[in-house]
Amino acid sequence: MKEVLARLGINDYNQGISTGLDFWEGKGEKIDSFSPTNDSLIASVNLGTEQDFEKIIVKAEQAFLEWKAFPAPKRGEIIRQMGDAFRKHKVDLGHLVSYEMGKSLQEGLGEVQEIIDICDFAVGLSRQLYGLTMHSERPMHRMYEQWHPIGIVGIISAFNFPVAVWSWNAMLAWICGDVCVWKPSEKAPLSGIACQNIITEVLKNNQVPEGVSCLIVGDRSIGELMSKDPRVALVSATGSTRMGKAVAQNVAARLGKSLLELGGNNAIIVTQDADLKLAVPAIVFGAVGTAGQRCTSTRRLIVHNSLKDRLVESLVSAYGQMKIGDPLNKENHIGPLIDEAAVDMYLDAITKAINDGGELKYGGNILQNLGKCYVEPTIIEVKEQIEVVCNETFAPILYVIGYETLEEAIILQNAVPQGLSSAIFTNNMQESECFLSNAGSDCGIANVNIGTSGAEIGGAFGGEKETGGGRESGSDAWKAYMRRQTNTINYGKTLPLAQGIKFDF
Repeated sequence: MKEVLARLGINDYNQGISTGLDFWEGKGEKIDSFSPTNDSLIASVNLGTEQDFEKIIVKAEQAFLEWKAFPAPKRGEIIRQMGDAFRKHKVDLGHLVSYEMGKSLQEGLGEVQEIIDICDFAVGLSRQLYGLTMHSERPMHRMYEQWHPIGIVGIISAFNFPVAVWSWNAMLAWICGDVCVWKPSEKAPLSGIACQNIITEVLKNNQVPEGVSCLIVGDRSIGELMSKDPRVALVSATGSTRMGKAVAQNVAARLGKSLLELGGNNAIIVTQDADLKLAVPAIVFGAVGTAGQRCTSTRRLIVHNSLKDRLVESLVSAYGQMKIGDPLNKENHIGPLIDEAAVDMYLDAITKAINDGGELKYGGNILQNLGKCYVEPTIIEVKEQIEVVCNETFAPILYVIGYETLEEAIILQNAVPQGLSSAIFTNNMQESECFLSNAGSDCGIANVNIGTSGAEIGGAFGGEKETGGGRESGSDAWKAYMRRQTNTINYGKTLPLAQGIKFDF
């Protein structure tokens, strides 16, 4: 691992403040990044302070004036080179993500592939920042709309996807002509520093102004500064609903823009007409992938009563085949939770579910022989959607609920505060169309015959209700990083007014 870290510019001690071309030491408290895989110290970083944040914002403001003047296709060419740089470092960065966060190596590599994919998407987008033309009611007038960059985009990312979510925001923001200030999770800061190291050569080779890509490792106070600073035009925050509400309030108080990707409490409905050969692997991956620490993790299984016992039996068998251990071992399916606090939340949720009448079908234990943060994937059958089921627990706990009618299943699916991802398994066209209709799933993502987890770059990613309503990545998500401007041009010799108003003098 030391060789991998060295190739990514990670040493025993790392400077955690960067304006893209220059790193410096933060003046705040030193934090240590430990791997949850074996509780080993990876490296240390100094947190940024308010003074460090101010220095970065000033640099970003200056850089924006130059960067927005780069033609969008030129910005796209620079992003293309970044994509190539991440291709070159994919294996090393994937190993670091896996080691620092605890997800399986395959998922770590997959996360870096997401960066590469969004770079490719952004390159094409650089020639497609389209506006519209409209017909004017006034003679010899032309109307159209165009889009302009908004300025500084603040990015607050979470530990579970320490690099991919940053790239969803940064690559699109840069294509749009914005500059970025990134606060990576303090639980996985080294992955963020590695990303900044990877793109530094590209920035220098293309004479990109210092400040286009800024990074500051900081605690909650830096996030608060970012959300309250009127110079930060957009704050894109990924994390808990609690955190998102605080960000939204601070940004709204100054009439700024926020893009929120918050909690998920995702369900899969399995109907009588489902193909269980498709459903079982989708449920298992959704529930145990990343040790249940994805915002799109499957947390609820709503299954027709006629299939419930059979499906639970199949899941218990599949769970028994899951290999748990060092995520860098390609044979293992499940790594650790991020830290001991996550383990405590896992145990607390299980206790609450059982106390409220839940029946433990599988798991529920800490695997202390593997380390402090390894737990068993867990299945709990509940009679109804009790309180703990309605709350998101970032752990591999799957709650199983029976139903009789599809209408009942959809009501259960929607009866939680969160609204990110959802899925139905059925070969019945009427059931699938009902699920996708306006009387069906209320989530931002609704899938048929695939699970809740594993979104592609081409589609806009995000959810409703307490998930925050934001959209990142594909489709027209780029519009969040720009401001719309309507233009009317009079090429005639008179000045007719709209709505036929007369104002003669």
